Amino acid sequence: MADHPDDITTDYSDESFWQKVKQFAQKAGLEVIDKALCLYYAAQRPDTPRWAKTIIFGALAYFIAPIDAIPDLTPVVGFSDDLGALAAALAMVSMYVDDKVKTQAAEKSAAWFD
Repeated sequence: MADHPDDITTDYSDESFWQKVKQFAQKAGLEVIDKALCLYYAAQRPDTPRWAKTIIFGALAYFIAPIDAIPDLTPVVGFSDDLGALAAALAMVSMYVDDKVKTQAAEKSAAWFD
């Protein structure tokens, strides 16, 4: 597991993240998965500071939570709240989403969507 801030470690795990992505990639759509992957890979960077990782892991914890504002089982609309949380987190930590992070996310997304 990456260097997670202690206060959110119980809400987020790499295993839960990958399980959710694999299970719901097609339903969630490329935009949601790409944002989640960009955040995930930005958190893996050693130069991403703790405050940014706290934001990232908070958004990813929301994404993998079994209960959220709009159930993920609802077609199309079910992931709109997740998209909003991921987009907000990306806006706050965008300086740590460099070309390498974007490439890693795009390559992983391509495996599920191409």
